[in-house]
Amino acid sequence: MYREKKPFMIIKILLFAFILATTISLIVSTSSQALYWTPLPPYNVLWPLWSPALVTDFDPALAVGTTPLITSLTRNTILPVQPGLAWDPCQPGVEAFPWLLYNAPATFGGGLVYWDVYYGLNPWPPSYMLDPATGAPAPITLPLTWTLLGPPGLSHFGWFVPLSNAIFSLRYGVPIVDLLTTADIWGITPITALPTPII
Repeated sequence: MYREKKPFMIIKILLFAFILATTISLIVSTSSQALYWTPLPPYNVLWPLWSPALVTDFDPALAVGTTPLITSLTRNTILPVQPGLAWDPCQPGVEAFPWLLYNAPATFGGGLVYWDVYYGLNPWPPSYMLDPATGAPAPITLPLTWTLLGPPGLSHFGWFVPLSNAIFSLRYGVPIVDLLTTADIWGITPITALPTPII
């Protein structure tokens, strides 16, 4: 009788150990995961902490910072570098695109404009973030899991930084060399800047 129960007891112990190890690894990985985004008032959109060009204290060892270049994102915010990057993670679609933000020149009315992959350049903020009756900010409600969101994939996102920069440059006459590139935003060395290999 003892021999018949022994295999079941071993299976129970192994199952318990597996569940315990899985639970501990989930708790540890969640608590030690870097925070890649931070919400900015008044609209509650996410600003990237993973971009060395868009934070003040980027730590290369952790590949994140903690302090965004700006403290709020209103129509009158002046970006110290452009494009900035903001994201509403509740946008529809499997891989919703973040917005690229630019300072419109004073001769064009000033203020922030954003580039949307589907609708082009528009004044900041998107209309759904404003109360239709009062025009006051209507902050988005972030998903409960927003702290677990990682950076967008470079292959998925990288192509539209040059496109957006070109459209902004052509529309407003801003020199394209004054704008951040995909490599600047992601903190990677472009292939053209790498030294020539010695063969």
